Amino acid sequence: MDELSDAELITRVLAGKTAAYRPLVVRYQNRLHGMVVGMVRNHEDARDIVQMTFVKAYQNLATFRIDSSFYTWIYRIAMNLAIDHCRKGKRRKTTSFEEAVAARDEDGTMLEQHHEDSPARALARKELHERIHDALDELNEDMREAVLLREVEGLSYKEIAERMGIPEGTVMSRLFYARKKLQGLLKSGVDE
Repeated sequence: MDELSDAELITRVLAGKTAAYRPLVVRYQNRLHGMVVGMVRNHEDARDIVQMTFVKAYQNLATFRIDSSFYTWIYRIAMNLAIDHCRKGKRRKTTSFEEAVAARDEDGTMLEQHHEDSPARALARKELHERIHDALDELNEDMREAVLLREVEGLSYKEIAERMGIPEGTVMSRLFYARKKLQGLLKSGVDE
């Protein structure tokens, strides 16, 4: 079933073949987890949110427009749950290195050079990641989401606009102001 398109799998699930949902979960769970970790900064909370995302998507699959992108739809569910989680104040602070931001190849495997660093270089990278994550925490959810979609997912402005359900100009504006704020926050951290 792995070779079937999202639309074919969804059609099967809606026809009562619930096992066809598993390939969709396998296909998208890692990508969603990476994005949710970027929002909530905690792997366990991210796993819970991704699991809730797939449950909610399954329960509402009948409302999905089959001619739309399933990933865009399920991504929106995940981001809404992550934003709700952050607003409820359930996010726990963490200072550990986030593996989700490390270099990966196309299939999601950590690149070898990531593991070959010296201790001093690893410490410097960890401190930099902490500063970046702290700066990202200073952004509002909309700006943070736009930055993560652009810088982590590598999406175009048009793709970000589609995922977030906003005009492309708004995406450009959010990214401009988010980058400006991040630059100020990161620069002030260097000057201290």
